[in-house]
Amino acid sequence: MTQQDKNKLGDTLWDIADQLRGAMNADDFRDYMLSFLFLRYLSFNYEEAAKKELGKDYPESPSKDNRADFIVPPPLKIWYDKNQEDIEDFEMQMRRKVHYVIKPKYLWSNVTELARTQDNDLLETLQKGFRYIENESFETTFKGLFSEINLNSEKLGKTSKERNDKLCKIITKIAEGIADFSTDTDTLGDAYEYLIGKFAAGSGKKAGEFYTPQQISTILSRIVILDTQDPVRGPKSKLDKVLDFACGSGSLLLNVRTKLRENGGTIGKIYGQEKNVTTYNLARMNMLLHGMKDTEFEIFHGDTLLNQWDILNEMNPSKKIEFEAIVANPPFSLRWEPNDTLAEDFRFKSHGLAPKSAADFAFLLHGFHFLAKEGTMAIILPYGVLFRGGAEERIRTKLLKDNNIDTVIGLPSNLFYSTGIPVCILVLKKCKKEDDILFINAGEHYEKGKRQNSLEDKHIYKIVETYQHRYEIERYSRKVSMEEIEKNGYNLNISRYVDISEEEVPIDLQEVNKKLISINESIKTNTDKHNEFLKELGLPPIN
Repeated sequence: MTQQDKNKLGDTLWDIADQLRGAMNADDFRDYMLSFLFLRYLSFNYEEAAKKELGKDYPESPSKDNRADFIVPPPLKIWYDKNQEDIEDFEMQMRRKVHYVIKPKYLWSNVTELARTQDNDLLETLQKGFRYIENESFETTFKGLFSEINLNSEKLGKTSKERNDKLCKIITKIAEGIADFSTDTDTLGDAYEYLIGKFAAGSGKKAGEFYTPQQISTILSRIVILDTQDPVRGPKSKLDKVLDFACGSGSLLLNVRTKLRENGGTIGKIYGQEKNVTTYNLARMNMLLHGMKDTEFEIFHGDTLLNQWDILNEMNPSKKIEFEAIVANPPFSLRWEPNDTLAEDFRFKSHGLAPKSAADFAFLLHGFHFLAKEGTMAIILPYGVLFRGGAEERIRTKLLKDNNIDTVIGLPSNLFYSTGIPVCILVLKKCKKEDDILFINAGEHYEKGKRQNSLEDKHIYKIVETYQHRYEIERYSRKVSMEEIEKNGYNLNISRYVDISEEEVPIDLQEVNKKLISINESIKTNTDKHNEFLKELGLPPIN
């Protein structure tokens, strides 16, 4: 499927969402639509695997409609009806192959048939189907996966019949809209990502909670997959563990996986943590929708600052989990509640607590604590962390004296849905080869948009290339010694080190003076000539 087709699919789905959501706000409708796409993906993926497993025993459906979304009865239903005694063994085999099972009555094509025929059982079937997927489909339970989708919400209608009718309409439109597009994983996964981005754009400040624009995500991804000690050597062949401790919808983690795979590499396991329950569910669906098995990722619902995830709370140093690549786009300058207990927390103890007004450095220190010695961490933070005083200055100074800050990248303003302020990327390493710090001032390199600026491929390429080769480019990047940074009071304000202001053209005052004298002489000469004519005419001269 071409990129053009993928964009067309995304636009088709977005148009459907725009038409159908009615009085419902975009965030609410997002949860319904993305859940239905998720069910479609699980169903088609499962049916394809079942077809391979059963081989010639996989029955044909007598369906008059050949479109995958409308094949009824589903072939699996026919097989189940004829092979009752073999179902248990078949499902056991499917759990081994694709790691989950879906009963025929909950398959997408069966649901679309109920919607198409305005069947009164649609609402109940969906409710039971979602509960089944949460609790029984997978070996690992996906408890609460659909907890944010209220099929009994009055936003769908006041009575059960109205809600059923509304769901019939939504599901039928979605099925008809996507029936002509490919059913492969990449296509639906890309469409899911596209919709998350579109809903994020329409959600204003809320979008920052769950989505990092793809261009910025790409910069972080391409940086953390490079060899830590010698980025010039290119991407690593394998990353055992990758973490995003404020993962939102998981798009940043998926981007790291994509970039590594594009370069022939693999990831052992992906770890993500998210505090918002709706976004946590989006992330889990997003992982599965991109073809990841439930054993290949672990997303935890909990508060990062309070470190509620057990695997990150191991007190035995020999059992401490570490990650070779860490990426994060935590909420900017979040107010938090530092206290005496947190002051003794192993993550903050040796650096100090971030101030109550901004948890930026608390997030950074959380991730940095779990970074492997041969790992790279790239985190997006507001510019203020580079120069603010007080507790933040003390934390920054400690990180600098320990030689843990590798690169500071300044990005243009207005790149995010959630804020118009300029932000930066900090690249950190525990064992860093260079003694200096690379500053990249990319703030003036972007494509201006009406509501939001963006980065083109050439801008992304230049940032990553400059980081990888540690290039020094006039008015763009520079390697700065620790001595110079110390002289500046450990202030990392990028403009102190990479000046992008236009150099003023020097004025030659002697040359200017000569021109003025010449002009005055010319005026006097011509005035004298003119007065000669006036004298001949008997008129008074001009002065």
